[in-house]
Amino acid sequence: MSTEPEPAHEDTAAAVDAGPETPGATSGPAPGAAGAADEGGAGASDGTVRTASSPAADADPGSLGREVDGEDGESSGEASGESSGETPGGQPEGAGAEGDATPAQVSEAEAELAAQRLERERIARRKAEKQGPIEAGGKLSGTAADLLAAVRAVESGEKPAATVFAEPAPAPRRAAPEPARPPRPVAAERAAGPVGPTPEAVQAVRRVLAEGGAPEALAPQAAALLGEGAEDALRADPWRLLRVGGVRPEQADGFARALLGAACGPDDERRGRAVTVWLLEQAALAGHTALELPLLTAALAQRGVPDPDAAVQSALAEGEALAFQDALEEPGARPASAPGGSGTAAGPGGADAAEEEDEERPVRVLIGLERFALAEESLADGLARLVNSTPKQDGSAADWERAADAARGAAADLVRAVAGHGLVLHTGGEASLAEPAALLRAARALGLRAWAAAPGVLGRDRFSALAGGAPSAPGTPDPGGPPAPEDSGSAGPAPAVTVAGLLAGTEGPGRDADGALDLDLLVVLDAPHLDVEAGALLVESLPDGARLVLAGDPSVLWSVGPGRVFADLLAARICPQVASRLPDPGPLGELVSGIGIGELGQVEAPGKEVVIVPVRDAGEAVHRTVQLVADSVPRAIGVPAEDTQVITPGHGGAVGTRALNAALKQRLNPGPGRFGGFDPGDRVVHSPVPGRVLPGRVVTADADGLHLSCAGEDVVVPPELVERTVRHGWALTAHQAMGGRWPAVVVVLPGDAVRALSRPWIYTAFGRAARHLSVVQGVEQALPRAVAEVPAKPRTTRLPVLLAPQVPTD
Repeated sequence: MSTEPEPAHEDTAAAVDAGPETPGATSGPAPGAAGAADEGGAGASDGTVRTASSPAADADPGSLGREVDGEDGESSGEASGESSGETPGGQPEGAGAEGDATPAQVSEAEAELAAQRLERERIARRKAEKQGPIEAGGKLSGTAADLLAAVRAVESGEKPAATVFAEPAPAPRRAAPEPARPPRPVAAERAAGPVGPTPEAVQAVRRVLAEGGAPEALAPQAAALLGEGAEDALRADPWRLLRVGGVRPEQADGFARALLGAACGPDDERRGRAVTVWLLEQAALAGHTALELPLLTAALAQRGVPDPDAAVQSALAEGEALAFQDALEEPGARPASAPGGSGTAAGPGGADAAEEEDEERPVRVLIGLERFALAEESLADGLARLVNSTPKQDGSAADWERAADAARGAAADLVRAVAGHGLVLHTGGEASLAEPAALLRAARALGLRAWAAAPGVLGRDRFSALAGGAPSAPGTPDPGGPPAPEDSGSAGPAPAVTVAGLLAGTEGPGRDADGALDLDLLVVLDAPHLDVEAGALLVESLPDGARLVLAGDPSVLWSVGPGRVFADLLAARICPQVASRLPDPGPLGELVSGIGIGELGQVEAPGKEVVIVPVRDAGEAVHRTVQLVADSVPRAIGVPAEDTQVITPGHGGAVGTRALNAALKQRLNPGPGRFGGFDPGDRVVHSPVPGRVLPGRVVTADADGLHLSCAGEDVVVPPELVERTVRHGWALTAHQAMGGRWPAVVVVLPGDAVRALSRPWIYTAFGRAARHLSVVQGVEQALPRAVAEVPAKPRTTRLPVLLAPQVPTD
């Protein structure tokens, strides 16, 4: 490794971390718990996060409420696509609306509230019948909402089950009975007209915000979230302002005091409920699908809520959250009883618990937003269906074996695993992408409708280049495999789409007459980036007999959204796992592979593949970064500035993406920024929704908005959305860069970046470089220490517990 001077980084405030790790197990049920764990699946160490301590001593309990400007998101409401933390709780499909929402008109909030009430009634019936945990599949958005409607139609008798389950279930591959397949979701139709609030509604909200001393700029988002009666809703419950992204409890308190006067107090039930939901939203931004009850109540107490238990109960009663009880695995322990007398454990242990109620099994009580809780349950149901079903017999066993023989190494193992299983996991580094490409070629040669999907545009384009014959990095091995037939019906050897485009029907094969995706095999690339909501929509959209392969590098950063789907499935071991044996080539491959196992060693880099640039302060870090991108790398390495990507831990501070992009723009494309700070030719990233990143260039601007060219498509961003959804893109965070690869990468690590560093972050950032990596660093020994000692932050999830009773073990 050679050294050369370069810049450091910005203020990298610690990422939002709900900090859970293992709250003490409670021996009894929590009041209002709506679900329970299944015996034998509880307490999986890799599927849950536990904490023995209360939230951190920060002003923000457990870091749940920390306003961050770092890698895991911003609470300022600026949309960057880096993480959903930039719009905390600001999405219309958030935690739902409260019971006194807008009257008269059926707004989206009221529709969600009605769905919550129906779901609670169904839960109550299940409790009364002592039938165990809540069934999944409820209130999501888009296609999942159609799925829920179909389920309820069957349950109410409105629609016969035979019309939903039209095709006979395939014979089970295992001795266990095959789970019933829920109705398939139907692609959501595009809205015929604008769905935003009316100008009158926005103006009314603007007036009440001004009266309460809140920024009037929040009016459009508040009106969209609360519906046409938003003004009345805010006057009746000022703490509803917390639903707007970037608003913090102390700001909502000030707004409430201005509107309510002497009637405003910390013991107000409305405040406790709103802060409970806000804390759960902050936890979701940190990746958790639920929080343990002791942690949540401690965080509420630190937020000045006098009776945390009552606040949680209020949120549960209003349908703003759900409670679950997951049994902890302890030898000889008995399942605990759910509130109302129903057993909390499904399966063989449930009867014993009913007979010996005095011997209760320890449980952990979790509270989660209904949106994510039901998505995780729906995901578990869909994965169990894939595992327990026999895949469609496309081609004979001999045909599949010949296809495997034509491949080599792990690619052959992957083909054989996919031949006989509905769900397969594939792990490996950058070079291993050649193996899913070989699988797709083999499957399409057998006549299967096979597609690849990546969470983002960067991953899609990277795989398309590889599958089309252009390796993603010099020296990438070819595992072999048959070529695609001429009449395979596809434009290329391995068609690749984005997950969002596949689900929306704008990319890929579309849907069949039943609403399922019109394919036989789906390979999801960059699977660690898949969150529970996207995962649930994907698996429930697969037709009967389809095969699903989740492929990815388990060492990279997890998804921006809640959950750790790929990691939980790897730990659960419910399906075949194929590990690639293809090493990433060259000095960069050697460096990144070492980081993956916790070692940051010296590598021989005769072609200056790796350059370390020490810096003393933030100013030097910015200067050296600009020098590298504009001069040193093009001159010494031969990679132009437009093919070089800068990566840094956060957006704010002296060496964040904003500061670096400003300096890089001044050098590479100077201009007055006449169009909202942008000029034609500027490199940008567009985030139409939180967590989705579209790299592009500014073309022009007019009265219609900012015209961009993103991934070969023309995009027009309306003027009112430019500030929130478009950023300059010469410098990105590691989460924004996930899925992408560039010929040259400059990673900037200033002295104040120490708290943001972890092994997955460094692995992800360094792994984006294909030919050259420059590391501008002022963290000194903190870098190897982070590689060796700082693993991924734990996340609280329920997927392993939900899968355990549904998937029989061999």
